[in-house]
Amino acid sequence: MIRAMVQFTEQQMQRLKRKAALEKVSVSELVRRSVERAFPATEEPTGEEKWLRATSVVGKFRSGVHDLAARHDEYFVQTIEAGRGSRKK
Repeated sequence: MIRAMVQFTEQQMQRLKRKAALEKVSVSELVRRSVERAFPATEEPTGEEKWLRATSVVGKFRSGVHDLAARHDEYFVQTIEAGRGSRKK
């Protein structure tokens, strides 16, 4: 664990001590729990979660281009080149 110095008002410390006593934990533990509730740890989604997220959008968008599957490389290059042109301005 990493030690940190935090300053509280007298009223905040009184409330923390009361709550900690009721829960039979230290003030430090109470603060750690509060931090976890305020900023929950986020984990990297699993491969399955990523797959489900990606497949959930299939068919929801239309490009208006009917030969996209056959000519996707050409369209990609055109898009990249158009982006380079807009940066030169």
